[in-house]
Amino acid sequence: MVVPTYNEALNLEWIVGRLRAAQPDVDVMIVDDSSPDGTGDIADRLAAADDQIHVVHRTEKAGLGAAYVHGFTIALAQGYDVIGEMDADGSHQPEQLYRLLNGLVDSDLVIGSRYVKGGSVVNWPVFRRLLSAFGNLYVRLLLGIHVRDSTAGYRLFRRATLEKIDVTTVTVSGYVFQTEMAWRAIQARLRVHEVPIEFIERERGDSKMSQAVAIESLQRITWWGLQQRRKQLVRTLRRSHG
Repeated sequence: MVVPTYNEALNLEWIVGRLRAAQPDVDVMIVDDSSPDGTGDIADRLAAADDQIHVVHRTEKAGLGAAYVHGFTIALAQGYDVIGEMDADGSHQPEQLYRLLNGLVDSDLVIGSRYVKGGSVVNWPVFRRLLSAFGNLYVRLLLGIHVRDSTAGYRLFRRATLEKIDVTTVTVSGYVFQTEMAWRAIQARLRVHEVPIEFIERERGDSKMSQAVAIESLQRITWWGLQQRRKQLVRTLRRSHG
């Protein structure tokens, strides 16, 4: 399970402890972007005490997408057949990871979803709920995909999935990474399924969501959608003149 961190000193030991207790067979890779609050030192201490915990230290804060690509690439090189992702702030409950593991039986990518039947969000203000709902609706309309929670960050990938979508070529740095990964999987005709989770807003530490991250997401999704519409138009014109 790849867990990216930046200034998560208040949460890291707590969430990793829960993950190791809930799923003792799951290895953990902490990818820290040189957190100034000492998160990297905590990660090293956890790894020293548990050989199923590994730490990757990056030299700069390069964004969520870059951290995941780095972690996934290492996990692939180490031979893992199933590679997952989750937040370090407690919003993704390790005790619900079994739902994703069960869903992987007939899937290539499993998404822990807030917006399918049985899913929910706890402690979010109305504005944040509306913004998330609008963002996911925008993705579905523009990209034409069936995923209801394409921005979700609690996921499991099969090795073959990451290889087929060529994760090493993903260049987005922010949260739109999640949308691109789901979109690439669907374009590759892979099996993408959602399972319900209860998403809990962080209680400790600061959110990494910012206006710049939101703008990047909007710009990227709009560009991808326009490209897709152009390709569809070209195909239609070719058929009509064929």
